[in-house]
Amino acid sequence: MRIFLIMLAALVASPAAASDWRGDGKLVLTDGITTVEGAAGGGIATWAVIAGNETERGVGATAHASHVALPDFDLEAYGGAVGLFDRVELSYTRQSFDTRGLGAALGLGRGFTFQQDVFGAKVKLFGDAVWDQDRVLPQVSIGVQHKRANRGAVIAAVGGADDQGTDYYVSATKLFLAQSLLVSGTVRLTEANQLGLLGHGGDKGDDHTAQFEGSAAVLLTRKLAVGGEFRTKPDRLSFAQEDDAYDVFAAWSVHRHVTLTAAYADLGDIATVKNQRGLFVQLQAGF
Repeated sequence: MRIFLIMLAALVASPAAASDWRGDGKLVLTDGITTVEGAAGGGIATWAVIAGNETERGVGATAHASHVALPDFDLEAYGGAVGLFDRVELSYTRQSFDTRGLGAALGLGRGFTFQQDVFGAKVKLFGDAVWDQDRVLPQVSIGVQHKRANRGAVIAAVGGADDQGTDYYVSATKLFLAQSLLVSGTVRLTEANQLGLLGHGGDKGDDHTAQFEGSAAVLLTRKLAVGGEFRTKPDRLSFAQEDDAYDVFAAWSVHRHVTLTAAYADLGDIATVKNQRGLFVQLQAGF
């Protein structure tokens, strides 16, 4: 609750709140794409930037559809985010994790699907990732994500402590325009198993631990960026080791309001099934 009060105070205190609503004020691609959890950033790592193309005197929004095709599973995510005065971000994403044919082998039934709702909020504390070029200071934001999974009985059966939980994070992002280089780092307090799809906490512990998310990207042109990401995850379930995640990506601004992203993602072992590596694709629309 405290973090939401901070966000509300930041919005009310903004002198731009009573001004005209203006969008399209950001450089192309500098607002990031959408993570599989709904926040603005990369595909698997959250950034400090705020969703949408709005200026400090405007309101923006994004909508996304993402698909991760792995050898034995499929992960889909779709949702949207609203950016308020380039200060506050509110997001929602629905995730669907399809076990395909492997569901039968795991005793769950062919095509068994885990689903999860992720509600997020983020507030920029200080700095500007793009326009503060005369300062080393990055843009810094704090955020929260509340996750609710739909398979409570299965989660309990595999050792999960709860089918819902909340992550807290702080992100720092900086774009070096002269070098066309963006770097970002996030520290997340979480107890989520497989991003929360397998619940929160487990027989190996149910307390929040600090995990790291890092991104680096190079703007090859005004409309094309390439980069890579890394994300650590907690390992709370004895029945299956959870690995860290990596990806390399390319994001292309097809149009001022449309971004297409493709990545090769390595999610490691998932639910005892090894070497889950595959293609991540996302289409994002925003203003």
